[in-house]
Amino acid sequence: MLQDGDIHVLGRQACLRLLGEVPVGRVVYTRQALPAVLPVSFRLDGDASVVLGTSAGSDLVRAVDGAVVAFEADEFDAVTHSGWSVVVTGRATVVTDPAEHERLSRCGPDSWMPVHDRVFVRIAAELVTGRRLPGGG
Repeated sequence: MLQDGDIHVLGRQACLRLLGEVPVGRVVYTRQALPAVLPVSFRLDGDASVVLGTSAGSDLVRAVDGAVVAFEADEFDAVTHSGWSVVVTGRATVVTDPAEHERLSRCGPDSWMPVHDRVFVRIAAELVTGRRLPGGG
């Protein structure tokens, strides 16, 4: 039984459900041998992968294609000290299949920035972990 202030470890399905409720997260990757974090809009796809939309010429695409990355999203309430955090770790790949690109153009993540040469990056949900802070502590 949890007591106020305890951290509750979330299962995979609970993590994926929470990811589906927020539009923005952070992709964590390596840029020039250093850790980098970038906030991005995203969408959870049907296979539980995280899909990002960005410009084909972006530094992000060059840095993550084929690399193992982490993706984190969360939601917290500073007043109640409650919230959750979910991390997806897996290989990132640029979507190159034309049919898949077309499908994601219709139903994929909405970009908050104007993008003219849009590509999609898929992060496989190989490892999904999460925690919830119930608050009240």
